[in-house]
Order: sequence, then C-alpha cells, then structure tokens
Amino acid sequence: MDLKPPGETTFRYEGLEFALTVTEMPTGAFMPRVRYLSGAAGAEPVPLPEDTDAYASAAEAWRHAEQQAMRWAHDRTGEGQGRF
Repeated sequence: MDLKPPGETTFRYEGLEFALTVTEMPTGAFMPRVRYLSGAAGAEPVPLPEDTDAYASAAEAWRHAEQQAMRWAHDRTGEGQGRF
C-alpha cells in the first residue's frame, strides 16, 4: 500500500532518498517542498528548510526541489557544490 501524499515523488541521489512535492499557491505560483527520508548515517527524516521563492511553473519548482535535495546531500557528504 502506497502511503505517499498525492503528488509526492521519491527522489534518490547519492544513496539518499528524499520526498519532493510541489504545491500550487492561490496566486498561481508553485512552491517546492523537500523532505529527507533516509540514507545518511545518523540522520533522522527531516523536512528541509522551506524555499522562500515561488516559481512561475511547476516544472521550474520541481527542478528547484531536486537541486535543493542535491545541495543538502553535498553539504553532508563533503562534496560541496563542486559537482553542479
């Protein structure tokens, strides 16, 4: 049985797993949301800081959610942003 909220996508990167969602705001803009789920030693599931920017399209918000997850992974693996 799938217990994911509607619209949630699992994103895997560098052995880590994240849940990504994009919410359409009443203004018509889109907000990305990212939750870390698993894969990092000693790290508990946690929502990543919410983005302060809204995006004009859902596709742009999805790309930003993926980038936010990748930055979080790099920050915790010592990779920095050198691989972007």
